[in-house]
Amino acid sequence: MPDAVLLARIQFAANITFHILFPAISIALGWVLLFFKLRFNHTGAACWMDAYRFWIKVFALTFALGVVSGITMSFQFGTNWPGFMLTVGNVAGPLLAYEVLTAFFLEATFLGIMLFGMRRVTPRVHTLATLLVALGTTVSAFWILALNSWMHTPAGFEMREGKAYVTSWIEVIFNPSFPFRFTHMLLASGLTVSFLLAGVSAYRWLRGDRQPEVSTGLRIGVYLAALLIPLQMLVGDLHGLNTLQHQPAKIAAMEGLWQTGASVPAVLFGWPDALARRTDFEIAIPGLASLYLTHSLQGEVRGLDAFPEHPPVLPVFLAFRVMVGMGLMMLLVSWSAAWQLYRRGEPGRGLARVLVGMTFAGWVALVAGWYTTEIGRQPWLVHGVLKTADAAGPAAASTVALSLTLYLLLYAALILAYVSVLFYLARKAGDEPETMDMPEVQTPQPVLPSTTPPPARPRDEGGADA
Repeated sequence: MPDAVLLARIQFAANITFHILFPAISIALGWVLLFFKLRFNHTGAACWMDAYRFWIKVFALTFALGVVSGITMSFQFGTNWPGFMLTVGNVAGPLLAYEVLTAFFLEATFLGIMLFGMRRVTPRVHTLATLLVALGTTVSAFWILALNSWMHTPAGFEMREGKAYVTSWIEVIFNPSFPFRFTHMLLASGLTVSFLLAGVSAYRWLRGDRQPEVSTGLRIGVYLAALLIPLQMLVGDLHGLNTLQHQPAKIAAMEGLWQTGASVPAVLFGWPDALARRTDFEIAIPGLASLYLTHSLQGEVRGLDAFPEHPPVLPVFLAFRVMVGMGLMMLLVSWSAAWQLYRRGEPGRGLARVLVGMTFAGWVALVAGWYTTEIGRQPWLVHGVLKTADAAGPAAASTVALSLTLYLLLYAALILAYVSVLFYLARKAGDEPETMDMPEVQTPQPVLPSTTPPPARPRDEGGADA
């Protein structure tokens, strides 16, 4: 049986993998709902409100699972990783508390108005609630990414008697990698939601659902993906340069670079062998890695031989290529779909099937990118401050193995239930179009001269005019 530390790492990885799927949707979907609501307020077109009513159900389902998975994750800080809070709790604790106080309560409170208040509050208050929920999801991401970035590039603290004490909250929050990680995550959320919108709408379209809201969701999803994927590639490149500066061993593992050298090739495919310290079946382009890492074909890049400790190469190498490969596929599909929708006005059946197949493409890219950056931080839990092995608790391997098995079974059941309910909602929306429950729109009416005679004036009991 593997040792308890490895099992605890697998358990936390499984938990974070399950959890991150749902915030990745709720962050961007909140803003998409706000867009639908504003478009309806401005135009009064029913398709925007119908789209809002369908996707708010998906948002509520996603939000609920995000909360549940986040609670189980917090338990593991105490059961499997007590050394984390013991060493850096002065930094991590307040950041997690800020997330609950400023974001979670905001989302939970106004989500109720979004779901149940459409006919109970004015349209303006309902739109404000939608804005505050969208803002809450982004604020939540802000605090979580601040903590995660600090674990990669810690700043603004000092160590006293083995514990971290904050010397500058500004430096803690806006640590060197925070702007890149935060932007990268927001764009990843946008891409996840854009392909979700396009995939589910294409599914409804293939089933013969031609309601205007289907076309609206499909177009918004495709055009949003076509816009965001180039931005994500640009931010990803900047993020890579930042990582090369602060975590060069991670870059060496991502590139499968065993030896320091100049004019380093970009390995498109290969299978790293850590024992032999080489990459088998390698297909590479000479000088390309030096070009995008140093902006020079002759640029020197440090290899894994330059570091006494480095992350495991094989999972980081493969995860990075899955992320990049999925990103290139997203670019090809979104631009092809945008061109077809622009020229034909509707998707062909082949394109619709491709979009359905890529409904969860954002999840795949997101998890691959998350593995790249988190496994690439090893053997450190907090880079240069706390090693993963030093933060582990005393739980026996058999105990961790049992809880890991239960977690995996639970997560598998929940993810299957989520996907099943999502497509059930899509089928139900197409089979039984709902009666729209729209708030009234206050549109100004022109003042026209009256063409009807005024009503007869009532007479008093004596017959005289009143």
